[in-house]
Amino acid sequence: QVQLVESGGGLVQAGGSLRLSCVASGRTLSSYTVGWFRQAPGKDREFVAAISWTGRYYTDSVKGRFTISRNNAKNTVYLEMNSLKPDDTAVYFCAADTDTGGVQTTDVAYDYWGQGTQVTVSS
Repeated sequence: QVQLVESGGGLVQAGGSLRLSCVASGRTLSSYTVGWFRQAPGKDREFVAAISWTGRYYTDSVKGRFTISRNNAKNTVYLEMNSLKPDDTAVYFCAADTDTGGVQTTDVAYDYWGQGTQVTVSS
């Protein structure tokens, strides 16, 4: 099993930046697809980005602003968020997909989840 812990959230003004971290224990993440999701108040959980063996994937609303990366030695996945907008306000979760298929953008495809970290972007 995999345990995931997110950190790095906080309050930032529109146009600012944050870097979220997702640290794994129990298993290494090097061969897994790792995704970031977010959930805003009153809304469904939304796919944000994922990193896999084959590449990086982003939802349209964050392309050009967010970058997902990993440091396998630290068993950590990062989400660098730039040019933040108030609509980015949400609880951000990282998740690991242990299957060997392609990248999935639906939350039910992921096997392990962190507890979430709050990102609040003020206008």
